[in-house]
Amino acid sequence: MERVLVLEDDNDLRALLCELLVASGAKACVSAGSVAEMVGLKDQVLGCELALLDVNLGSGVPSGLDAYQWLRENGFGGRIVFLTGHARSHPLVRKAYDLTQARILSKPVDAKVLMALVRNPDGSFRS
Repeated sequence: MERVLVLEDDNDLRALLCELLVASGAKACVSAGSVAEMVGLKDQVLGCELALLDVNLGSGVPSGLDAYQWLRENGFGGRIVFLTGHARSHPLVRKAYDLTQARILSKPVDAKVLMALVRNPDGSFRS
């Protein structure tokens, strides 16, 4: 796998996710803490094969769903996976579930599941 985008507002978690993904075989991790930062990295972001998007990036700021729309509108052809620490009943999570082309993982995410996203081209989990 070439590159992975990690959009996560928690700096420590974002750094940890990038380290784990690179250790699992990703050649690079494009790291962003907000949708604005992600858009500023447009060329790098659109070259990724996998995007991990935190659903809720904070109050009053664009969400992972906004990032999803931007990615699709700008021709992103990779897989998109949402990460969330919220219950399925949260409005943003409900909207994410309605997006049929995206997978949703609940935090904390098992490291083996994240590694499988990089190691298995179809994103399936195999031990």
